[in-house]
Amino acid sequence: MAYSNYEISPKSYKSFTGFIFMHIACFAAIWTGVTTEAVILGIALYVIRVFGITGGFHRLFAHRTYKTSRVFQFIIAFMGQMSMQRGVIWWAAKHREHHRDSDTPVDAHSPVQHGFWFSHCGWVFNEEAAKADYDRVPDLTAYPELVWLDKNKYGPGILTGLICWLIAGWPGLVVGFFWSTVAVYHATFCINSLAHVFGRARYLTGDESKNSFLLGIIALGEGWHNNHHYYMASARNGFMWWEIDITYYILKVLSWFGIVWDLKQPPERILKGDRQLPAHLLDRLGMLVAQRFPADEIIARVKTRMGEAQLPEAKLPELVKAELPSLDEINARASKFLARTDELKEVVARAHNHLAETVSARLNGQERIAEAA
Repeated sequence: MAYSNYEISPKSYKSFTGFIFMHIACFAAIWTGVTTEAVILGIALYVIRVFGITGGFHRLFAHRTYKTSRVFQFIIAFMGQMSMQRGVIWWAAKHREHHRDSDTPVDAHSPVQHGFWFSHCGWVFNEEAAKADYDRVPDLTAYPELVWLDKNKYGPGILTGLICWLIAGWPGLVVGFFWSTVAVYHATFCINSLAHVFGRARYLTGDESKNSFLLGIIALGEGWHNNHHYYMASARNGFMWWEIDITYYILKVLSWFGIVWDLKQPPERILKGDRQLPAHLLDRLGMLVAQRFPADEIIARVKTRMGEAQLPEAKLPELVKAELPSLDEINARASKFLARTDELKEVVARAHNHLAETVSARLNGQERIAEAA
């Protein structure tokens, strides 16, 4: 079911108020001042907490791309929750849903379907969109300590703020904690809202995920998003040597000390892009490409031509075919945001068929639900 109501849910007003407060509190630096100690604290907390999300929430808990001890599993989950982005189990469950439904109407944070602001942060405060299916993460709910952390979702963050104040006073709280928390918010949110819009696609993935060098730096390697969506089982998102992936570098160093192990790597066939995209994902891409062409305008042109020439209904298929964009036109449009692989031809053909079916069905009075399922 698509998320038709983009308003803040009544139950989410408390967390939304807290989110806004975190931003407003940053201006308190006007009165507290900005100290070197507080800035260093903020930078350190930024790296630690982003790594807690990328190396913990994402690559360990959502995708199980490496193994670690139960103790370090708790530590990195705690680090992630220091970021004030809800609980580890909720986060992992929502992310697994994202991969299942990526860029379809039921993807809670797809900018393709819901626009920038809803995909960036609005979905978190929409009860329907933020609801997580915990049945998808039985491997995580089996650990009582992770369940406890998830229930006390803001505890680690509040404790972090208190420690910042004890270490560096009010500048430590405002600059060290509030500034870095807001920075972590938007660094990770940008992967949802921008990594499916800006950048380049190396692989066809069934969605509009992109690779971005800038996001790769800001989010410690998460910006190589197209790589990740092509092969999510890898502990390394930067597939090429020049794709900087700080999260993977940290994990690699930790593996030297036996803290983590079995870091999964992308096989050679994956690096070459030899994976065959399943038919349902080719069809999903066909839907996404078809959505780039305004069916309403095509329908209007067909109706105008039928009315002007007073043509019979039997001529409808012929008129629809004449008004549809050509395969070359669809290919040109698709090539601007999808990887140019051999399979793109199949995607273009499916997009043409979806568009023809949608236009014909609506002209015949049958509303077709064009959802990329």
